[in-house]
Order: sequence, then structure tokens, then C-alpha cells
Amino acid sequence: MTDLHALLGRLAVPRLVGSPNHARVRALLREELERRGCVVMEHPFTASPVRLVAAQVWGAGVGIVVFGTLLLATSRLSADWAAGWACAGAAVLAAYPFAPRLWRLPAPAAPAANLIAVRPGARVQVWLAAHYDSKGQRLSMRWRLVAVALCVVGLVGVLAIAALRVALSWQPSWGVLAVPGAIGALLLARCRTRDDSPGAVDNATGLLTVLAVLDALPPNAPVGALLLDAEEFGLDGARALVRDRANLLYGTAVVNFDGVDDGGGAVVFEHRPGPVGRAVAESLGVRRSRFLPVVVDGIALAKGAAQCITVMRGNWGTTGIVHTPRDTAERLALTGVREVAGAVATVLR
Repeated sequence: MTDLHALLGRLAVPRLVGSPNHARVRALLREELERRGCVVMEHPFTASPVRLVAAQVWGAGVGIVVFGTLLLATSRLSADWAAGWACAGAAVLAAYPFAPRLWRLPAPAAPAANLIAVRPGARVQVWLAAHYDSKGQRLSMRWRLVAVALCVVGLVGVLAIAALRVALSWQPSWGVLAVPGAIGALLLARCRTRDDSPGAVDNATGLLTVLAVLDALPPNAPVGALLLDAEEFGLDGARALVRDRANLLYGTAVVNFDGVDDGGGAVVFEHRPGPVGRAVAESLGVRRSRFLPVVVDGIALAKGAAQCITVMRGNWGTTGIVHTPRDTAERLALTGVREVAGAVATVLR
């Protein structure tokens, strides 16, 4: 049986894709899986932080739309200019996340690899998944969620300004409607990626949960492990697996773990519903959720699997430390890992 605390200390180091620690953690995880009798295969691919750069560009775009609308609304030009600019800008920004061609930006690529682990002779029916990379950013997950909300409110505000300007003469007080967007844009545009977060909750705890479930199951259990890379680059590892190894997922259930804190409640995020997800939620004593404002590997894995859920545990305080240097091993007792792993193992037995 693995000493989870000792292993947590070795996993919870800054490990941005392409860094030396990133490669060391992958080698360590391979050893841990082999110690559990697994045959481990690597699925290499190339990862790029283009989606992270795109988020910054989107934030900058919100700022351009906000300030452009204000300038046109206060100018002597026809009110139609402000209305046209605001509507066109809001439309482009709304389409941006769903149109990959709009955010094909130059960004350095890095070698990455998913780990696929199976026990000899086992026909996998359920995959246990977790990502093993980490990232640091200027803003925690909490403040990025706040910044996105401010941007959305700001875009609504500039549309309201444009409408008011068409209907009435300019009033300086209308500028207040654009303030949230300006603040949100400034925050997102400066949210650069750094290699300074140990990533204990996000996502060393997910990795430990996978290993703890494997430890609790008999060797012949029809369960395999997917330790995915480059999740922090916008689910690159999960997308690559679905693209290149779709046969592994066909007809199976995926239980993805992403952030299992000691405090707060568990959440079963249901990407593709099925009996495994229902049983896990019942074992944990929680409701299943169909929406969470976070991006996790389960979103991509669900495209190839018959069933797919993501299990998380935490609270608003957890979002305040994720992606920051404060996400350290010292703050964790791993009670959440043990409870979640025990509940999932009970179902899979």
C-alpha cells in the first residue's frame, strides 16, 4: 500500500508541460502504475498553450470593444457608429470560443504524453482518469471566473450604452455600465501562464485518487487508468487521446478526477450519463450536476466514451488557491482523497 502523503510530496511540484519536473512526475507515475501490476503505454503528442493565449486575446478584445464604444458614443459621429461597433464586437467575442480558426495564434509547442495503464488480461470496462500537469497564473481560478463574469456584464453594458445613445443624447453617467467590462478585460489580458504552482489539489489529488482506487480493487478488476497530460493547455491530452486512440474509449465508462480537496462537498459532473455515474453519485451521497463553470478533461473524453463523469471536491475557498503558489501539499490531510476513492471503489467492486 502506497504512503499517499509521501507520494503527494513528490507529485506536488510545479510541473508545467515541457518543464523538467513535468518529465520527472511522468516517470514517477509510470513507476507507481507498474508497481500495481499495470502495463503502461505512452501516447505521445504535441501540446500548445494556444488556448491560454486565446483567453488573454479575448480579454483584450473585450477591452477594445468597451473603450471603442465609449469613444464612439461620446464623439460627434452618428450614434449608429457606436451601435454598429458594439454589436459587431460583441458578436465576434461571442463566437470566438467556438471558432478555432479565430484563435489560431502563434504559440510554442512542447512534447507531451498520456499514460495508458492496464492490467494484463483485463478487458477494460471503466477508465479512471486524472491529469498530471500543473500551471500557475496571475489569477486564481476564483478570480478568473469573476473576471469572465465582469467581461460578460461589461459587454451587456456597452450594448446598453449603444442602444441608449441611439435613442437619446449622450449622458456621462452611462459610462458606469462599461466599468465591469474594463476591469474584467484588464484582469484577463494580464493573466499569463507561469510554472510556479505545485498543483497539489489540481491535480495531484486526482492522481492519488486514481491510485487509491486501484489499490482497493482486486487485480482482475476490469479497470484501467488514463493519466492525461496538458489538461492545463485546454484539454490537449484528452483531445489527442480521443483523436488518436478512440478505440480505447469505445463502449467504456470514464470516471475523471480533477481536484479533490479536504473541505467542501463532492460534485459529480455528468458529461455523458449512465449507470456508473448514478452509482458513484449515490455512493458519495450527492446530486449529479450537468453544468459547472470549469473546463475539465471529461468534456473531451465524453466524445469517445459511452459514459463519462468528473468527480471533484472542494468549495469556494478551493478555487482561490487553484493555479497559485498556495496550492501546496502541506495544506492537505487527504481525507477527501480517501473518501472519494473509497466511494468509487465500492461501486466498481
